[in-house]
Amino acid sequence: WVNNYKYLNTVRCIGEKHQLNKCNEPSNKRVKPVAKGTGLAGLMAPVKTPSLKRLSQTIQRSISFRTESQPQQMVPLRARSKASSFPRRRNSQLWSEMVDSLSQDLSAREIKRQEVIYELTQGEKQLIEDLNLVQKVYYEPMLKLDIMTESELGQIFGTLDTLIPLHEDFLNRLENLRGLEKTVGEVGPTLLDWFPCLEAYITYCCNQVGAKALLDQKKQDRRVQHFLQLCQESSFSRRLDLWNFLDLPRSRLVKYPLLLKEIQKCTPPEHPDQDTLPEAMEMIQRIVSEVNSKTGEAECQFYRRGLSYPEEGQRLPEIQLSRFLYCHGELKHHKGHKLHVFLFELALVLTRPVSQERDGLIQFQVYRQPLPAAHLLLEDLPDGEGTSGSSFRGPFGSANDKAKNCFRVSSRGRTKVQSHSLQANDSFNKQQWISCLRQAIVQSRDREAQTAQSMVSRQTSPDPGLFSTVKNESQQISQSKSVGNCRVNYYTFYSC
Repeated sequence: WVNNYKYLNTVRCIGEKHQLNKCNEPSNKRVKPVAKGTGLAGLMAPVKTPSLKRLSQTIQRSISFRTESQPQQMVPLRARSKASSFPRRRNSQLWSEMVDSLSQDLSAREIKRQEVIYELTQGEKQLIEDLNLVQKVYYEPMLKLDIMTESELGQIFGTLDTLIPLHEDFLNRLENLRGLEKTVGEVGPTLLDWFPCLEAYITYCCNQVGAKALLDQKKQDRRVQHFLQLCQESSFSRRLDLWNFLDLPRSRLVKYPLLLKEIQKCTPPEHPDQDTLPEAMEMIQRIVSEVNSKTGEAECQFYRRGLSYPEEGQRLPEIQLSRFLYCHGELKHHKGHKLHVFLFELALVLTRPVSQERDGLIQFQVYRQPLPAAHLLLEDLPDGEGTSGSSFRGPFGSANDKAKNCFRVSSRGRTKVQSHSLQANDSFNKQQWISCLRQAIVQSRDREAQTAQSMVSRQTSPDPGLFSTVKNESQQISQSKSVGNCRVNYYTFYSC
């Protein structure tokens, strides 16, 4: 333990020295923080990529959402410990502050374009510094001190080490674009050439759901908790915990469309980049959408594996056929107990979290019969109404207080009628649930109707073999079977 303590102090010193070296770099340039609204962050609205944005808080948040058409959840406030000697945010530097003198030939629009490209470059540099810091200050010490096994660290850190050279390559390309006056001419071809490398994020982001669950489990170990606390209280961490660092690549990914959109805005119509930037935007949006879709599927599979069924009849096929989660989180049941509710693509599942003593992982025991989304009925309950005989209480626990933020879900058809009155934490949370439930109901019923219509059309369509001549009968039947197999295979691939 003495050796371990000395090593931890060494790790802290390495991190602080790394931070001091960056702060003490010689420079004759004037550097000042960007005033509110001056930098790019003040000019642009946030990008909506729900599945990715919620992934980092998918377990600790009360509710999480995916798909582009779905609203996002609130981020809970996190308690802070004592203040750090270093600022949480880095000082920002504008491109115009980096150059000795601005050329009078540059228009205000071109200056803004150079600022955005410079922010893109600086963001890559900061990301690389943080990822290297994670490797040297977290991964390597925890492996050396045997705080976690190599297998556990591999699950938590995933393919993080492969992202560092990827972004180093991009940074080198961007810096090589700068001319003698530190301006960048064409940036579109470089983006087009490098953006396909971001498909490596599919593997990294899909691993994050399981990584977060394992990290939360390992934090129950006092050695792990003590090590992470020491790192977070050190100046090099900027008050960020390990998960904040592990989530930086995902945050960077969803910012690329935002930065590219600003570059497009500032690029004149006659500029050569106008030929390549639209294609680059289409490419990055496709990649982000694909990563979003794959991480949603990985999240759905992770929570499906965590379901525990007391009765075999609770294993609805709709749960296994679901490809993503609309949302999930804690809701209070009208009988007074708290439930963790999952709204899968095709089913609503009410569960009770159960901790497994063997490995510390949380499992979710299914409560009552899951409800198929296509058979759901939704009722928005006004405050204080429709809750007679329930255990809902107001904020002070008085039986006379009106129950707030409640809604009711019930089933129709297939099984006996079920009804559950549920209470959200606040009105915003309630509206998020109602919005997702409505979307799930509509889409599930549309899918059910399309499936029924497809089955009817297949049954009523004439067999092309009946109208063929005897000479070509065998050939046409063979072709018909071939087309049929392709259709079935394509549908199976799409469904999976």
